[in-house]
Amino acid sequence: MNIRTFTDIKSFFLDNKTLKQTIFKNIFWLAVAEGISRLLEFVLIIYITRILGATEFGKFTFALAFVSMFVILSDFGLSDIATRELSRDKESEKEYLAILSLKIFLSIGTLILMLIASFFITPDPVIQKVIWILAIFILISNFFLIIYAFLRARQRMEYEAGIKIFQALIIFSIVLFILFRFPSIENISRGYLIANLITSIVVLMFFHFYIYPLHFSFDRNIWQKFFRYSWPLGFAAIFSAIFGNIDSVMMGYWGQITETGWYNAAYKIINITILPAGWIAISFYPILSKFVKESKEKLQRVWNYYMELMVILALPLVIGGIVLASKIVDFFYGQSYIPSILAFQILIVMVGLHFLYYPPYLILVALNKQKIFLKIISFGAILNIFLNFILIPHFSLYGAAFTIVITYFSILILLLIFTKNFLSISIFNTKLISGLIMSVLATGGMYFLITQPFLYNLNIPLLTIIGISIYFGLFLLFFKINQIVMKKKEVSIQ
Repeated sequence: MNIRTFTDIKSFFLDNKTLKQTIFKNIFWLAVAEGISRLLEFVLIIYITRILGATEFGKFTFALAFVSMFVILSDFGLSDIATRELSRDKESEKEYLAILSLKIFLSIGTLILMLIASFFITPDPVIQKVIWILAIFILISNFFLIIYAFLRARQRMEYEAGIKIFQALIIFSIVLFILFRFPSIENISRGYLIANLITSIVVLMFFHFYIYPLHFSFDRNIWQKFFRYSWPLGFAAIFSAIFGNIDSVMMGYWGQITETGWYNAAYKIINITILPAGWIAISFYPILSKFVKESKEKLQRVWNYYMELMVILALPLVIGGIVLASKIVDFFYGQSYIPSILAFQILIVMVGLHFLYYPPYLILVALNKQKIFLKIISFGAILNIFLNFILIPHFSLYGAAFTIVITYFSILILLLIFTKNFLSISIFNTKLISGLIMSVLATGGMYFLITQPFLYNLNIPLLTIIGISIYFGLFLLFFKINQIVMKKKEVSIQ
């Protein structure tokens, strides 16, 4: 696509033209939205941890982890299945309102369950109130997923980006004001809730008048159809939520509130590093779903591109994170969060596994193999709970971090095995191996240079930028060398 005028630029970022352009456009908008929203969220977390301290922050994250385990019940895989079905056939959009109505009923039922369960998890009345407030807040955030499902199916991620940025700005403004004027975990929770209520009103009005008219639709046949598709993903999401939050819940339940604060401080940084994997996955999912049905050759091409991209991003992120962990934690939280450093170094390994986890997962969903994924993720949840029971009492937050790494590694291996069995394309090939070798070499060069005192002693933002520049500079160099070698081989063969 030639870009010569402002109209061309506008079309490039707002219209779906070609496969690569659409992928780039979607990744760009999601990256902008997630980058802004996560940055504002992270700034809030820094202020909360510094103003309230590790213990109060631990109470807040304990309550948030508890409701996060239940919120999956309000979606139960509907959003992912809706994206898949709507992206394949535009006629399926007539079923969307029934799905939306089902989502509302699931959210109400989940809220009731959260309120009842709060009385059994903690005797602390303050934490109970925070759980009640955050339950409504997180259900509203989760409700937006069904809105995003429609937009993703149409590959209009720019609208999703606008919603996320607006939500982030409202939350940031209200919560920051409350944090400085009325600092307490209960008031902060109320701020999050008020912000989401305002956002939901604006989003629903925008969607109704500009995207798709909204109204309730009760259709038992459609509900049964989507439940038949989504229940494996729903249970899989429940298991994922369990091993993603059970560590904080266990530590809080066993009275390790301060340790929960240290652990989640490290995890908040980890959540930032995971973001690119999610952006890319959302952009690739509709295309993978389409080519699974249409073309083996196109699916192989997209798979190669996807996996190579994940490897190239994951390796330097893990090594760089381990090397710079102490500087990162001290920069954001200060010396009082030194115990978070080792937890961060362990958790950053999970980030690398998380990047590699997405491609086989999305392929299984696109192949309608949700039941296989359910078996894999249920195994991971059971393993995670078992290891947490063993390791947390002895190693606290470090045991929890080590457990999540083992869990993700086990799930990744199983995903790759099953994906290879169901796909008629090559999972590992010379293109991927070539990309891995270049990434290893570039990462080695990056590691050598950033560990030198003249660079390592720089402040962390500048050092991070330099490290990224070194890595991609070396990678492009090795890529060019590889291209020259391959061309010479082709000439010699001819």
